[in-house]
Amino acid sequence: MDEKRSEMSLKAPAGSVGSFHLPGRGSFPLVDDHLIEPEVTRDEIINGRRVVAQPAEASHADKQVDLDTLLRIHVAPGYVASADLITRFGVQADFASDTCVRREGIDPATGRRYLEEIAFEVVSTQTEQKTVEKAEVMHRRGVRRIFGIWVKGRRKVCEWSGESRSWRLLDEGSQIEDPCLATRLPVKALLDAALVRRAVVQALESQGEPAIQELKAAAKALGKAEGALKILEARGIAVSSVQREEILGCTDLERLDRWLLRAGVVTSADEVTAVD
Repeated sequence: MDEKRSEMSLKAPAGSVGSFHLPGRGSFPLVDDHLIEPEVTRDEIINGRRVVAQPAEASHADKQVDLDTLLRIHVAPGYVASADLITRFGVQADFASDTCVRREGIDPATGRRYLEEIAFEVVSTQTEQKTVEKAEVMHRRGVRRIFGIWVKGRRKVCEWSGESRSWRLLDEGSQIEDPCLATRLPVKALLDAALVRRAVVQALESQGEPAIQELKAAAKALGKAEGALKILEARGIAVSSVQREEILGCTDLERLDRWLLRAGVVTSADEVTAVD
């Protein structure tokens, strides 16, 4: 969400009631041990400062819906996509990325939900400094990959580099591949709303979605049925409305193959379907 700074500061940065240790990273509060009240306030805490997450403008809000749609379809089995999930990223950090992906279930190391593994932030009115600050906090906590989608000015998608502590521009023709994702996520679909539906269909098809397979089979059957009718028409053979409905209503591909062959040799439409 877009954010505005408040003059209020974090009063109790040591208010954590639980923590765990990450080798090489130090001790962190539990992901759901919050400094603010989720579902009650728009407040978030970033490096000890209290900010108010404001409602979004159209450019941000529209991109958020596209992003949520894409991730929901691309997420791999065993993972879940979440929007605006508030996370305690540090002693003085309690905020939400726009959309994230994490493992389903409970982390046995903490007894709480898993930390997000990849996170996406839609950047509209945020300053470059604010995006860097949030990315650094998430990276320090252990979020594996962090992406920013800029929706104003030069539209672009970047990935955070912990090594250089900066955003790395992604090529529009590239794809994001990750264990959290069942299929590769096209970067261009993150920028162009017109490509969202295509990317969703391609992802569903590559994952063997039954509904997509059923639609493809139905389209193939319809094509064969229409082909048989066109052959009969070209040969000057009359087809009644009842016969037309029977041929168009058939979904058995093997039967339609037989009907298609017969359409080229029969002397009446009855002979196309009579044997079957």
